[in-house]
Amino acid sequence: MMESPRATVCTTCPYCGVGCGVRATPDGAGGLAIEGDKTHPANFGRLCSKGSALGETVGLEDRLLAPRLYGKEASWQDAAGEVAQRFSQTIARHGPDSVAFYVSGQLLTEDYYVANKLMKGFIGSANIDTNSRLCMASSVAGHKRAFGTDTVPGTYEDLEEADLVVLVGSNLAWCHPVLYQRLVAAKAARPGMQVVVIDPRRTATCDAADMHLPVASGGDVALFNGLLRRIRDMGATDGAFVRAHVDGFDAAIAAASSETSEATGLPDDLLRRFYDLWLCTEKVVTVYSQGVNQSAQGTDKVNAILNCHLATGRIGRPGMGPFSVTGQPNAMGGREVGGLANMLACHLDIENAAHRIAVREFWQSPTMPEAAGLKAVDMFDAIERGQIKALWVMATNPAVSMPEADRVRAAIAGCEFVVVSDITAATDTARLAHVLLPATGWGEKEGTVTNSERRISRQRAALPAPGAARHDWQIICDVAAAMGWAKAFDYSSPAEIFREHATLSGIAAGLGKDFDISGLAAISDADYAALAPVQWPVSATRNGGRFFGDGKFFTPDGRGRMLPVRSAAPASTTDRRYPFRLNTGRVRDHWHTMTRTAKSPRLSQHMAEPYIEVHPDDASRLGLRPAGIADVESPSGRVLCRVIVTDRQRPGEVFVPMHWTAETAALGRADALVASVVDPVSGQPDSKGAVVGLSAYPAAWFGFAVSTSKPRPDAPYWALARAREGWRLELAGAEAPEDWEAYGRMVFGLGSEVEALVVTDSARGGARLAFVAEGQLVAALFVAAEPVAVSRSFMAGELGAAPLPAHLSGQPGQDRPDPGATVCACFDVGVNTILAAIETRQLASVEAIGAALQAGTNCGSCRPELAALLAGATRREAAE
Repeated sequence: MMESPRATVCTTCPYCGVGCGVRATPDGAGGLAIEGDKTHPANFGRLCSKGSALGETVGLEDRLLAPRLYGKEASWQDAAGEVAQRFSQTIARHGPDSVAFYVSGQLLTEDYYVANKLMKGFIGSANIDTNSRLCMASSVAGHKRAFGTDTVPGTYEDLEEADLVVLVGSNLAWCHPVLYQRLVAAKAARPGMQVVVIDPRRTATCDAADMHLPVASGGDVALFNGLLRRIRDMGATDGAFVRAHVDGFDAAIAAASSETSEATGLPDDLLRRFYDLWLCTEKVVTVYSQGVNQSAQGTDKVNAILNCHLATGRIGRPGMGPFSVTGQPNAMGGREVGGLANMLACHLDIENAAHRIAVREFWQSPTMPEAAGLKAVDMFDAIERGQIKALWVMATNPAVSMPEADRVRAAIAGCEFVVVSDITAATDTARLAHVLLPATGWGEKEGTVTNSERRISRQRAALPAPGAARHDWQIICDVAAAMGWAKAFDYSSPAEIFREHATLSGIAAGLGKDFDISGLAAISDADYAALAPVQWPVSATRNGGRFFGDGKFFTPDGRGRMLPVRSAAPASTTDRRYPFRLNTGRVRDHWHTMTRTAKSPRLSQHMAEPYIEVHPDDASRLGLRPAGIADVESPSGRVLCRVIVTDRQRPGEVFVPMHWTAETAALGRADALVASVVDPVSGQPDSKGAVVGLSAYPAAWFGFAVSTSKPRPDAPYWALARAREGWRLELAGAEAPEDWEAYGRMVFGLGSEVEALVVTDSARGGARLAFVAEGQLVAALFVAAEPVAVSRSFMAGELGAAPLPAHLSGQPGQDRPDPGATVCACFDVGVNTILAAIETRQLASVEAIGAALQAGTNCGSCRPELAALLAGATRREAAE
């Protein structure tokens, strides 16, 4: 029975830290219509391809709908009781540090708050850490060293008010597309604005750049130390600001002066041009992200950037300052509630006795740890050693996302008791759990998140909770009650949790901390339900705005700190087996380990399989061919990836995206390659600095398949993705099966009653098969000795259609143009459609393409690709 459509709900996107407002309208059939919220100050109605496709990701396939105890469905009472009993028994036998929580930036602030309260205030351990450790911990540590607190000084408006925006280790066009579009729009309105990109790779973001500095991996400290020296040498220091408000200037200058620019890998003239531009432009914003943070020297990189802004006083004023953009929707909220192992709630410090006493008294809790707990990498090392005997994972997938992922997966599998709260049982981590707890997902949850500019927004439910799924805060409170702490966790709503959190923030402010939302401590349930986006601080004396422009910091003496930092050589690549430096990161249309985005067929069309970017010189030397398969090995793991040969990549360095899992690819888990090397201050893994070796995988055959039902891949290389009416599958192997029809029936799970139309080419080692049931195409398999040349979008769209000759050719007829691989995921526009329009309509600009086809007119993250297609077509026309 279809439910009646409900009213439109204003909520917040669950992807990156931009924190875009979303309008979600239930359709009465379990789906949602999605549009951007034009009133939200983070995005003003813009959405990226992922946000636009949110309505395609709320289906209940693969949803966990009831608790499972040891593989069998159970009641909530039994499930919560089992978790409580096992944790209580473990603590009684081995102490509180024998248990751990590993949580997530996908949790809402209220979920995060009660998880932190349970672990630190009642269990009495600080062994709670978050996947935000993998993306923003170095920024947290750098902020605390320089400012005394984890404070982001600026606002998004600074990107539009700046005269120079420097993007460091940030592919903003793909990872924070809406911020990128705000920047592009500001630059169009003020053409004199300059944009500089500092990144080893030439990414899509470089399309908007006036200057690209392809810095060597690990060269960021040397680059910004060189800038600091130049600031001193050219007399650009703000002496009055430094004397009145900053300590450490001389030591920082001495450290910067002790090294050369050689580690940057950049020519001196390019560095000089950048330094002079930075010095001659007062209104500078330096945006940095994972390329800075995910490093064994991440904290020093952050402080090298902060040093330059502190030395010039370019901080906390309109259009100037350092700006950390966060990776997850609530990475900031998790930091605010103490979701990291080395923090207490409200930015209080776990090592500070006065802070511990204040929190313990406020919570009326029986205990409080006196030292930091185990950070993420150390936590899973302790699980491997058997030191941690009970683990609760919430809304994250560490068996894929942690460094040395194979080892982490084995450690979780060997842990005595593992609980996973998630929306699905179909993740690498959930498959290892003893107890699975069904949580609500985006579209069903109620609470708040905080974005990269300190703006708190509401996530609101547009759909009912399916099955027996419960909110994370409720699950945590149920377990806490079963452990004997019912009174302290007797919350009736997220609004009640929010009020408690806001009240505690007022106590923290009284102890000299920055985070203060005490002005919301008495918020009513109705006002919480209607809460508009608000930037903290929110108190009796302040509402939003910037920090540090007045020179007031949160250190004991109120002065900012410049830190003496020096560049350190990255991990050695002298082992001839591993001569390449590996960089990992995101693709445009996918998110983390794809538990949500993989449900959308159009999001999988742009990049449907794991790949590796290799420079042409390296590819030629190693015999790696475009669209071939690369065998990539490191000391800790192995992956197989499709080869992309491109000069976007520096020689000697390669790039592999992080999204693929054992659910979506045979050997695509990039973090299996990453070593467990961490920043000594922040504990953040060095996800940009692993060493790997490459070789060509000796594929004897390549395959492409489509199927109405989910295939069961059987090949050394495979990658599975959703298609419009079913599934698509890439395949490759070193030895060909003897019977392709039998192989196809096995992969598709088809019986003899299904008709097979088969064409083989023994001389070329190829085969084309179409499987027909009840007059409809239910599957097709194409095999060749080379990468298969068929129209993937055409075949994916033909599932369920009456069989045609074209289904064996893999190409549409002349009356049905092939759109080609998707370029614009927002409007599902393919490369062939774009090239044809350029030629036939004589389109001469990206704007003209947008007017003709809509491509690039929503999130704009495909605009660099549109520009490249346009340039290529222009070059071909000139050559002709």
